[in-house]
Amino acid sequence: MEHYDLCVIGGGPAGYAAAMRAIDLGKRTLLIERDRVGGTGIYNGALASKTLWELSQRVASANDVVRTRGREPFRLSWEEISKTLNEALFERKYLYACHMQLLENTGGLFTHLRGHDSFSGKHTVSVQRAQQRIEVSAEHFIIATGSRPRTLPTIAVDEQRIMTSDGIFRIDDLPSSIVIIGAGVIGCEFATIFSNFGRTKVHLIDRADRILPFEDPDVSELVARNLERRGVTIHRNAKLERIEAMPHGVEYDLSYTDGGTERVCVEKALLSVGRIPNLEQLGLEHAGLTLDPTTHLLHVEGTATSVPHVHVVGDASGSNMLVNLGEMEGRHAVERVFGQEPEPLSYANVSTIMFLDPEVAGVGLNEQECRKRGIPYRVARIDYACLARAIAMRRTKGFFKVLVTNDADMRILGMRAVGEHASSAIQAVALMMRLGTPIRELAELVHPHPSI
Repeated sequence: MEHYDLCVIGGGPAGYAAAMRAIDLGKRTLLIERDRVGGTGIYNGALASKTLWELSQRVASANDVVRTRGREPFRLSWEEISKTLNEALFERKYLYACHMQLLENTGGLFTHLRGHDSFSGKHTVSVQRAQQRIEVSAEHFIIATGSRPRTLPTIAVDEQRIMTSDGIFRIDDLPSSIVIIGAGVIGCEFATIFSNFGRTKVHLIDRADRILPFEDPDVSELVARNLERRGVTIHRNAKLERIEAMPHGVEYDLSYTDGGTERVCVEKALLSVGRIPNLEQLGLEHAGLTLDPTTHLLHVEGTATSVPHVHVVGDASGSNMLVNLGEMEGRHAVERVFGQEPEPLSYANVSTIMFLDPEVAGVGLNEQECRKRGIPYRVARIDYACLARAIAMRRTKGFFKVLVTNDADMRILGMRAVGEHASSAIQAVALMMRLGTPIRELAELVHPHPSI
């Protein structure tokens, strides 16, 4: 039986980062992945959806220009879209493959096994590979098994008519119409993608009175206006009473808070109501672990479980399901188990991006969070219409909003950027927040011009 210093279960972004950090520390490392290295970070999540978003943005931008010239809109076939998507996935997959081959051929520290694995003892796992079963042991384990789309017992998902964010990438053509159930980040991103391509009538079901309710109204309202400008129908204050796949498409019934009802028929439906960790069939009981009966999650402090030699990182922890945070947790767990004494994990002031129209990026608190916590603040806002670069790009819909403490120090509480290059624009502010630098330092910085 082969023995390793560390066994990482799951080869998504978090697991891969953990394995690489262990190799940095000179530890003999086994990475087990049942499907494809890169996981949701490549295939059904970040890279795939953002490739679609980037392409759809280019199509929408081109059509914004040609419409003003009285020309026919530009359209892409799903075959052309899929070709670009597959090229992007292949490039990233190829980088992983080359890197792993290099590691396996040099140093003798890294081994990659493909197969379904489960704990067979406190320090052993069993890996099923086709018709072969392999037993391996390790001093430490990191569970990085990722997550999958959440489904609802009242909605029969068939991944043909009614799909999750996994099934949506297996369509054979852009649908003529689609309803998206869930007006959070992922639902709004797919609404943006489909409406940008200009071939799909999009319906978005929102139980609240506005989409993206965790953001300030000025952010969510700008995004909603742009979606509606591209033909998206937003069903606000709507409750989904029934949805059913039919031979001709999908039929759904809504009820509204004002007592009204509505029946709508579309070609496809996308269920976008969050994700759940992949923790089943891991034989956790053999490692001395049990799932919480209420949450169906492992109890975790930082990355540590109740069993000292087992850690959980990334989506498998059930919270903070972002690629960059999963990678951070993977590296942290390795440093912790091998005595590096890393700083405690901090999720304060994490930068986030929402790939919408326009792009939305944020760090720290927003106004509604400050009011909820009773934090006095000052706010400064500048519209993109005032920025020379935005005017040159013909993309003047958007704004920056910076919140600072209501005192002489004016330390930064948070920022929202809504518009072109938003994710790049918040990075300096995110660093200043980490360092505790007051806002006046940003005012004195000479920025490149013209830039967002």
